[in-house]
Amino acid sequence: MQEVVITTIRPEHFAALEELQRTCYPTLGAQELMRAEHFAAQYEIFPAGQFVALIGDRVVGQGSGFFTDFDFDHPDHTFREICAGFYFTNHDPHGDYYYGADISVHPDFRGRGIGKRLYAVRKELVRVANRRGIVAGGLLPGYAAVKEHMSVQDYVAEVVTGRRTDPTLTFQLAVGFVVRGLIQGYLEDSASDNWSTLIEWVNPDYRPPT
Repeated sequence: MQEVVITTIRPEHFAALEELQRTCYPTLGAQELMRAEHFAAQYEIFPAGQFVALIGDRVVGQGSGFFTDFDFDHPDHTFREICAGFYFTNHDPHGDYYYGADISVHPDFRGRGIGKRLYAVRKELVRVANRRGIVAGGLLPGYAAVKEHMSVQDYVAEVVTGRRTDPTLTFQLAVGFVVRGLIQGYLEDSASDNWSTLIEWVNPDYRPPT
């Protein structure tokens, strides 16, 4: 079994990253998927914040994001808005948080710890840069199976308490994230009726500026 290598993205990865989006997110609207031109912009603007998982030369996972300030008192936003149309032109080198735009792993390579490693390199970036933490909107792929008879609020509450599992949220909780709320209309996703979680990971090593 070949080793999985986590590194930062390079131009030769852009086309494969676009294909990975289509493979990983079949329930998203086409306009919600990042394309090669978006990855090119992300690479130019904040290369240190864009990660890729490789087996040999094959792209099997990725994690993208940018630094920004985030106001938890006014948390509502859409995926497209906060990511500046996925170009990350709103990246603030001095922002308090790393906004996790996307982590995705090819279905054929899940269960090998790739997602956990992608979250780990994000956390290390945040620690080294001394930022408050990571914030993100999280998909709820498991909600599709119960949405006809359960509210999204009840579904998330059951996942958080461990009475139910969700392929994405359960994993995010296991790697140290907490749910700070729910966002309606975050992005077009038929599985979750356009809802997402608002999740946060707090950097335990953060030191306020003196």
